[in-house]
Amino acid sequence: MKELFTIFGNPINHSKSPLMHNSAFRGLGYNGCYTRYKLEDGSQLREKFFELNINGANITVPHKKEAFKACDWLDDFAKRVGAVNTIVKRDGKLYGYNTDALGFLKAIEEFKNAKRVLLLGAGGTAQATSAILKDAGYIVTILNRSAKRLEQYREFETYTFETFKITKRYDLIVNMTSAGLEDNILPSPKEILNSVIKDAQACIDIIYGKETPFLKLAKSMGVYIKDGSDMLLYQGVIAFRHFTHQKFSFDEVERYMREAI
Repeated sequence: MKELFTIFGNPINHSKSPLMHNSAFRGLGYNGCYTRYKLEDGSQLREKFFELNINGANITVPHKKEAFKACDWLDDFAKRVGAVNTIVKRDGKLYGYNTDALGFLKAIEEFKNAKRVLLLGAGGTAQATSAILKDAGYIVTILNRSAKRLEQYREFETYTFETFKITKRYDLIVNMTSAGLEDNILPSPKEILNSVIKDAQACIDIIYGKETPFLKLAKSMGVYIKDGSDMLLYQGVIAFRHFTHQKFSFDEVERYMREAI
């Protein structure tokens, strides 16, 4: 019997996850099918999971915190950061994981000398990523529009747009928001970006498949840019291995997913 998987999010039409996962299912001979589902109300995630009778799901913006609440069991890292992007159903219960942060960490391995990271945005992806970056020895600063969301980042240096001041040079500047996904908005005021981008080693956007206004600005200033394709790929490989109960190696899954994108 074919196992069913999906990705929940809003917006969702841009997602390459179905392409990646279905390529790996075919290439590895696994009887699975992966679709996408536009979910407007994140509080309905658990109900939809069982209603659709799926075996596993990825969760993208803006539902990662609701996904956390929907699970019966959480791995230690998901529990720590309060955000879930991968859910697997086992024996009628939902098991939650966070593969975003591990995917991001692998995606920035190429920047060997980078130590100081400025994250733009304070949502679920930033929460997971900041924690794993700190564990890996990076010095992380968070910049967000409002102060409310920054309350959960007490162990980090944080700023709002109004309070931001440059106290150090940032090696990597990362857009963790959805700004630029379906619009032409920058993730923070242009004057702030101009002041920090010029000294950066690289600017990274977790949005993939397009050159966002943030990346265009960095490129115009002669700074190396990178979109979210590698992060998408690596978190997808880790999620796929959860879906298939670790039956395949990382390299086996990566091969077919990379071919797809």
